Amino acid sequence: MRIAVLDNDRSQADLVCQVLSAAGHSCQFFENGKEMLAQLRKDNADLLIMDWPAGDPEAADVLRRAKEKMAPDAPAMFLVSGSAEDDIVAGMAAGADDYLVKPLRRGEMVARVSALLRRAYPAQTGAEQLQFGSYVFETRPGRLLKDGSVIDVTQKEFYLALLFFRNIGRPLSRAYIHEAVWVRESAVPSRTMDTHVSRVRNKLSLRPENGFRLVPVYSYGYRLEKLGNQ
Repeated sequence: MRIAVLDNDRSQADLVCQVLSAAGHSCQFFENGKEMLAQLRKDNADLLIMDWPAGDPEAADVLRRAKEKMAPDAPAMFLVSGSAEDDIVAGMAAGADDYLVKPLRRGEMVARVSALLRRAYPAQTGAEQLQFGSYVFETRPGRLLKDGSVIDVTQKEFYLALLFFRNIGRPLSRAYIHEAVWVRESAVPSRTMDTHVSRVRNKLSLRPENGFRLVPVYSYGYRLEKLGNQ
């Protein structure tokens, strides 16, 4: 889905776009409301995520004008400081559908965005199927197939494998993998992650003869590599 992100904090916007791109969405970043509104006149977005600066009187107007340019059911979410109750009330009153409290948590962001999109576009998010070579991920039932045969994986193995395939060629840090797959589980031993990665490698037969290779990145994390013409 196409997601517009309005935020004058570039590092925060980069984090939002990195997480949502890894989840399979197309993300476009804007530093100011004027730039975003001009783009929305030419190219629509399926969801708006905007930072809500504390006490900013113009934020409500930007949100209202953005929603006028988007599809009638297109949802909007805003980012707000946890202590800014007045801003939370103002954002919801201005027409936002949900909000996230800063500092942002990757797993919560993906879950809330997915919930908003499911409600807004039930026909488009009902049974997503993603294919990478001979591997097919059916995200709603959480089923994984290779060459048409179901691979017996746990829920965490499914999401770990999907995370690697959505980031082929990109090194993923242990911290990023932890936040994306284990979400709210704060204390996950290093060996637990290594065991899950090993199981994914074996169950999916991620070997060069099958066109993919899952390798460790020294002192960092893991990377899934695509080989040859697979």
